[in-house]
Amino acid sequence: MTKSELPQGMALTALDEQFRKNPYPVLDNLRQHAPVHEDAELSRFVYTRHDDVKNILRDNALWSDPRKARPGSFTREFLGGNMDEEPSMLLMDEPDHKRLRRLVSKPFTPAAVERWRPAIREVVQRTLDQIEAEEFDLIDTFAGPIPTVVIAEMLGLDPADQGSFKSWSDTSVKIAFNPFPSESEQSEGEAAQQALVDFFDREIEARRNHLGEDLLSTMIRAEEDGDKLTKTEIISQCNLLLIAGNVTTTDLIGNGVKALLDNPEQLTLLRERPELIENAVEEMLRFDSPVTNSGRIANREVNFGGCPVHAGESLSTSLAAANHDPDVYPQPASFDITREDTHHQSFGGGRHLCLGAHLARIEAQEAILGLLAHFPILRLSDRGYVYASVPSFRGMSECWVATS
Repeated sequence: MTKSELPQGMALTALDEQFRKNPYPVLDNLRQHAPVHEDAELSRFVYTRHDDVKNILRDNALWSDPRKARPGSFTREFLGGNMDEEPSMLLMDEPDHKRLRRLVSKPFTPAAVERWRPAIREVVQRTLDQIEAEEFDLIDTFAGPIPTVVIAEMLGLDPADQGSFKSWSDTSVKIAFNPFPSESEQSEGEAAQQALVDFFDREIEARRNHLGEDLLSTMIRAEEDGDKLTKTEIISQCNLLLIAGNVTTTDLIGNGVKALLDNPEQLTLLRERPELIENAVEEMLRFDSPVTNSGRIANREVNFGGCPVHAGESLSTSLAAANHDPDVYPQPASFDITREDTHHQSFGGGRHLCLGAHLARIEAQEAILGLLAHFPILRLSDRGYVYASVPSFRGMSECWVATS
């Protein structure tokens, strides 16, 4: 394969129909012929080998703040946003990142999140009890509502507001990670983002004198060595929970259920041995990760995978490709819930390892076990499924299933 034949730009995003439907053949090809690929159209270097991805994400000297990237580069142009504002914790460097993460991390430790399991199980059951049709859209009816309701209950928000902030967060995601938004999409995204900011501003003010045990109250109350979160930081963290947490967990549940339905022997095995659910969810994360890309910015001249890259350049790591590297995973295209080594790169790594990883795991475990217990028969419907066109994410906008 010559350099001119390698995919560039949109062809490496969910905006491309072929890539959206199945990115893995494209990524496998890239890993084989150009494991460090210079994407000239989007001005970035794309890494597809497991070890290169792992090493980049765990190199804590590399930058994440888009404002430090070279002007014209992918990270600066498409993730930079307002260059006068501090980025979200997702794109923050030290020492600001360490300070903010320290202030918000306690409610997300595995032990703290595990206490929410009974409440999550109850949300799953309530959602299932409302499904009466023998054919339904798994995403709209089940996988979408569960993370929204869970986050809303954790934050102590009024259930009546859940529909609104679900809509706002979904719209924000479509724009935040889309390098080619139309003018109308950009306008809708900005309006949705402002609606979220205004919503949380009102919630914080209403809560200050009536603190409870919910997550929003915990963030208002949070203090370390006299340091507290500002209102802007609390709003940013709430946005991150909704935008990064809701959508990705919906996609994890949807992708995981589809993987089971596409592999009936694995579905039967999980029904017979529900104790495999933890391993099954890890395999779902490896097999069809809801987040396909992450990245860093070179803070110096670096050489990952044998290719020198100058400081300021965008290093785009393909989590999806890393999770299918045959040098690490035997038969990577096979979905096997008994796979012994289910480690994966789906939650990133290093100091930016996903804060909500354990929450996503619990939600997926409870949702999928609950779904299988509730419906003894479950199959993909002839109405089919549609993958969403959101760059850096992989999930379905609809997936129709039948229960008879």
